[in-house]
Amino acid sequence: MGNHSENHKNMSQLSDEEKKEELMKVHNKVQELTGYEMFLFRPPYGDYDNAVVKVAKDCGYFTIQWDVDSLDWKDYGVDSILKTVTGHKHLGNGSIILCHNGAKYTAKALDTLIATLKNDGYTFVPVSELIYREGYHMNHEGRQIKN
Repeated sequence: MGNHSENHKNMSQLSDEEKKEELMKVHNKVQELTGYEMFLFRPPYGDYDNAVVKVAKDCGYFTIQWDVDSLDWKDYGVDSILKTVTGHKHLGNGSIILCHNGAKYTAKALDTLIATLKNDGYTFVPVSELIYREGYHMNHEGRQIKN
């Protein structure tokens, strides 16, 4: 489970205090309801800069980003999701694929997408096992790069 902010705002447009509030309101609610201490944050819209990453880190979060957008949010259909992901120029080891739980066709596409990727030799791991926790920076495409 990870944090995506309280109000789905463009984080880079907020003051540091507002950034912290967006993170910690959700953090505290989840912790109160589940006892789980979240530590992963994906900024809404993929909107981040160094200040967003720093505030998130100060709040105990690792900022993550996708590098393959399924475009499921465009509601083009199951075949579109499958073709977009499997043919994506960035798809590779370490990829994080963006899908939305509220998109119209995502649930219908997932079984086939997962089976196709597994058949192509990919494995699936929790994001928490995929990321570097120290000695890295994020490039402009959202990938962590080991320093």
